[in-house]
Amino acid sequence: MWAHLKNSLGNLAPCSLDERAALARTRLKHMQYQPGLLDGFIAETGLILAPP
Repeated sequence: MWAHLKNSLGNLAPCSLDERAALARTRLKHMQYQPGLLDGFIAETGLILAPP
């Protein structure tokens, strides 16, 4: 997930640390609403999610 986030931020040139933080929050929020993307990250680990 972090590699995906870093790749999406890599082509941007924010002027300040605050801008970079805002962009990261926006990208993370966008990823939150893409369950297929997050499921893909989990599937790639090979772990099985089961209720406790």
